[in-house]
Amino acid sequence: MEVGALIIIFALVVLFAFLGLGAWATVKAVGAAKRGVDRTITQARRTVEDTTLKARSLGQVGVSGALAQLRLDLRSSMRTTQAALYQGVQADSSLQESIALFERLSRHGHELDDELKRLEQEPDRKRIAERLPELRERTLKITKSADSLRWAARDRARRFADDDLAVLSEQIEVESGALRDWSRESVDDLAAAAAAWDAVQAGAAGPDAAGPRADSGSGAGPSPKAEEPGRSAEAGRAALNPSAPAAAYPWQKAPRPEATT
Repeated sequence: MEVGALIIIFALVVLFAFLGLGAWATVKAVGAAKRGVDRTITQARRTVEDTTLKARSLGQVGVSGALAQLRLDLRSSMRTTQAALYQGVQADSSLQESIALFERLSRHGHELDDELKRLEQEPDRKRIAERLPELRERTLKITKSADSLRWAARDRARRFADDDLAVLSEQIEVESGALRDWSRESVDDLAAAAAAWDAVQAGAAGPDAAGPRADSGSGAGPSPKAEEPGRSAEAGRAALNPSAPAAAYPWQKAPRPEATT
């Protein structure tokens, strides 16, 4: 009876564990889907706002067109800098400090953008026109700082790429020089090697090699070595250079040994 109760309790624990795991996975999936929807909505809203600002800056004159152009310049500069820094930090961790500075700058940018957005609904155009020089100066200061961070990050990435390319070019030049540094033995060296090979073969033959030469005096015929000195030289060169490189070009033909008779 106790064993059956333990089995039931264990089964219930496993069941609750699976239920809890399923609930956690469901919550995570719902959260990820919600974040994806939020990103999509935010991106769509930004696209609509940018399109509206472009239309206002081009189609309206006076205060409304000036405010729209300031917002458009501010948003374009901040968004481009943000993308450059967050992409660059994946390859260069030293950009973390630049990102921290950009986050502080972003707070000022958000405050200015919100203020410009509120002023677009302000009916007192005369007062807004009086504030335009100060608003332009603030916008220019923020965009100039953002542009400075962006171009510094790009210059740093380009410098690293140039240094890597310079090192790679040097290594390729060294390898190219090593590939071109081939050596060829002279004809005299080959002839000397062939003569040495003939001497070794004659010494290895011993008395058996002397027999036919002694018979040659009785009219048996000339010795094979005397008849074919070219073939002996070719055999010596082939034995001394068994791994000679093949011809690299069609017009450079490797020597072929003569056919024996």
